[in-house]
Amino acid sequence: MTDLTQNLLDHENLNLVLDSLKLGIIAHTPDRIITVFNKEAERITGYHKEEVLGKDCHIVFESPFCGGKCSFCSGPPEFFSGTKEYPLSILAKDGSSHQLEMTVSAIIGHDHVFKGVLASFRDVTETFNLSLKAEHLSSFAGIIGKDKIMQDIFRQIRDVALYNYPVHISGDTGTGKERVAYAIHDISACGNGAFVPVNCGAIPEGIVESELFGHVKGAFSGAIKDRKGRFELAHKGTLFLDEVADLPLQTQVKLLRFLQEGTFEKVGGEKKLSVDVRIISAANKNLKEEVRAGRFREDLFYRLNVIPIHLPPLRQRKSDIPLLAAHFLKEAEQESSHPVPELAPESLDILMDYHWPGNVRELKNVIQFSVVRARGGKILPSDLPLEIIRGKELLPDTQARLRERYPSRPEAIPLKGKLDLESVKAAIQKTGGNKSKAARVLGVGRATLYRFLTQHDELKHYADQV
Repeated sequence: MTDLTQNLLDHENLNLVLDSLKLGIIAHTPDRIITVFNKEAERITGYHKEEVLGKDCHIVFESPFCGGKCSFCSGPPEFFSGTKEYPLSILAKDGSSHQLEMTVSAIIGHDHVFKGVLASFRDVTETFNLSLKAEHLSSFAGIIGKDKIMQDIFRQIRDVALYNYPVHISGDTGTGKERVAYAIHDISACGNGAFVPVNCGAIPEGIVESELFGHVKGAFSGAIKDRKGRFELAHKGTLFLDEVADLPLQTQVKLLRFLQEGTFEKVGGEKKLSVDVRIISAANKNLKEEVRAGRFREDLFYRLNVIPIHLPPLRQRKSDIPLLAAHFLKEAEQESSHPVPELAPESLDILMDYHWPGNVRELKNVIQFSVVRARGGKILPSDLPLEIIRGKELLPDTQARLRERYPSRPEAIPLKGKLDLESVKAAIQKTGGNKSKAARVLGVGRATLYRFLTQHDELKHYADQV
C-alpha cells in the first residue's frame, strides 16, 4: 500500500469519525480556509460541506461565524494554547436562529507552530426552548430567575441578541437593567467587543457631550489634547446608556442624529466619525411620560425603543427570592476564605414577606450584611437588617438577641408580636418605667401594653416602682 493510499484511507476514516459525532466540528487554517466541516455542522448551519470546504470562513457565512467573538477579525488570534468557551446565537442559512455552546481550540503542530483552529459546538436551542416552556430554566446568561416573567425575559434576550436593533430596558431601580444589557451583549455578535456602560444621570450637564462623543484639542478650556468619547470606545461592541431620560435635550439631538445617520462629530470638531456600535438604553423613569412632559424627544424615544424589555420588581417575582438568596450566598462563599452561614428557614420566611423597594440589588445587600452579622452556621432573623424585620412577629429569643445587639438604641428595635414577661420587664427597665416608650420598644400599641400589665400584677407593680 502506497503512502498516498494510506493517507486517503486515514482521511476517510477521520471523516467517518467526525461525522458520527453529535457535535458540530469546523476546522480552518490560520488564514481562515475551512478544512473540516462535519455532518452535524451541516445540520446546524444549513450549509453543505461542498459549499464551505476550501473557502474563507468569513466569506462562506457572509460574516464571521462567531460574530464579534471571532479571534481572527483583528489579526492573529491571542490564544495559541488552551481553549475559549462562550455561548453564541447564530442565524442558519434558512434564517432560523440557533443557540450554541461553542468551544474553540488552537491547533499546534509537533514543531510548536500554530496550524489553525478547531471549533466544536453543540446546538442547545431545543433544550433551551423546552426549559423555557416548562419553566425549568433557573438562570440564563448570568441572570437568575425561575419565575414565568423571567422565563419570558430569557426568551427576549436570546431573540434580540441575533439582531443589532436598539433595545430599551425599563424597570425600577435595582431590578438588574445593566445585567440584562450585558447578557444581550455577551451572547450577541458583538460580544467580543467592549461593553461600555454610561450612567447619563451621573455626568455633569456641561461635559456630557464630551463624555459621549469626545472632544478635540482646544475645544474648551482644559481640552489640552484630543479625547475619545464612549461611542469610540464602544466600537465593535455595545454602548449601554443607563438613565437615558436624564440626557439634556441638546445631547438628545446629537444622539438622535447618530442613530439616524450613523455618524457624529467630536465637541469642537468638524470631521464626521463613524463607529459600529450597538445601542442599549435603560431608564427607571417612564419615557412616554417624559415625552409628554417635554423632557424627552419623541423621535428619539421611538429610535431607542425599537425592542422594549420591561424588568419586573422583585415583589412581583417573589418565588425567585430563595434562588437569588442562594446565589448571593454562593458568591459570598467564593469571595471569602471563611465558611458562609446558611439562611435559616424563619429568616427566609421574613425575606419572602418583605416588600423589597430596592429590588434585587437590595436583596444582595441584605445577604451581604447578614453574612457579616451572623455568628453561627445560620443566618437568623436577628442577623437581618432592622428595616427587614420591622413589624414582624418575632420569637422571644430573637427579640432578646436584638436587644443585646442594639443596647443603645432600644427605640430603633421595631419589635411586634406576642408579649412575654421577660421582654416587657426588660423594656420597662430600659425606658425607666416610661410605658409609652416601652410600648414603642416592644413594637406594640400603648393600649396593648397596658392591657398586658393589668393581666400580670407582678409586672404592673414592677413598672410602678421603676
